[in-house]
Amino acid sequence: MTVENLLSKLDKVKRTGPNRWHARCPAHDDKGPSLSIRETDSGSTLVHCFAGCSVHEIVQAAGLELCDLFPPRIAGDHARPERRPFNAADALRAIGFEALVVCAAAAALATGEPLSAVDRERLLQAGERIQSALSGAGL
Repeated sequence: MTVENLLSKLDKVKRTGPNRWHARCPAHDDKGPSLSIRETDSGSTLVHCFAGCSVHEIVQAAGLELCDLFPPRIAGDHARPERRPFNAADALRAIGFEALVVCAAAAALATGEPLSAVDRERLLQAGERIQSALSGAGL
């Protein structure tokens, strides 16, 4: 309901697409609609003035606060969103490369070829890197 609250305070509001509108910017003497408004899937409201007004200026001129652009928090929800240092595609690429190392070691062992100390160390490192990639991607 955050976007409706903002839209009700603006002039010359026009829907431009699903969850998208243009309106006159309340932060300056706007002759035509220079304010773009979009509601995200999470319920947040994004605003952009093509004349250069800041979000703070827009919200203040509309008689709102910055927190009014975001959905209300659920009581007791103080947790920060989970941050993942790597996205899943990067993690899969890393796992794929390390899996080649594991396959090469397995092929050598299958033919009866013993692994050298360096090869054994690299195989252990591949296993650690696969685990690290999985953890880093939250998997």
